[in-house]
Amino acid sequence: MLLVLGLGNRLLGDDAAGPIVIEQFVQRHGECPGVSWRDGGTLGLSLLPEIEDADALVVVDAARFGAAPGTVQVFEGLDMDEQLGGRKQSAHELALADLMGAAALGGRLPPRRALVAVEPASTALGLEPTPAVAAALPVLVAAVEALVARWALPGSSGSDHAGTDVNSDVNSDEGVAAPVCPALQEVAHEA
Repeated sequence: MLLVLGLGNRLLGDDAAGPIVIEQFVQRHGECPGVSWRDGGTLGLSLLPEIEDADALVVVDAARFGAAPGTVQVFEGLDMDEQLGGRKQSAHELALADLMGAAALGGRLPPRRALVAVEPASTALGLEPTPAVAAALPVLVAAVEALVARWALPGSSGSDHAGTDVNSDVNSDEGVAAPVCPALQEVAHEA
């Protein structure tokens, strides 16, 4: 199973990016066999069993990585681990690092894993993302769609595009397998 997990607090402006993307996916694609969409909010370690049971994991989150606000970056495999090992900017970044560490200690870290991150402008109290992050939401969605299209089928390609800047060309992957979810068929053909 591929777990697509949106993290963030909907009350903290740009921090809501992960849950917003999950909401958009559910509205756009509905149920997809073999894919689980999950608004993880700020649940922390209670998400561990779901992560350990996943064959592949895509986490969508607002994260600081030193770019301009609204920049979207995909960190795959070891690049994701390295990004999570840096300085933590929020409570759920710490929780995600702890989740991944706990799964690794138990020998159940998903071999295919990616963090699709957007650089926040503000995580202050607010019910809407800033204009920079709001404008980046379609890029976040497209980056997640590309990963789901690539990883949705058993035996599809693994982590081979680590640290990808997706702001210029989201669908640059070659050899995309047909996704399990028929609604993602178009994404696979565009890549």
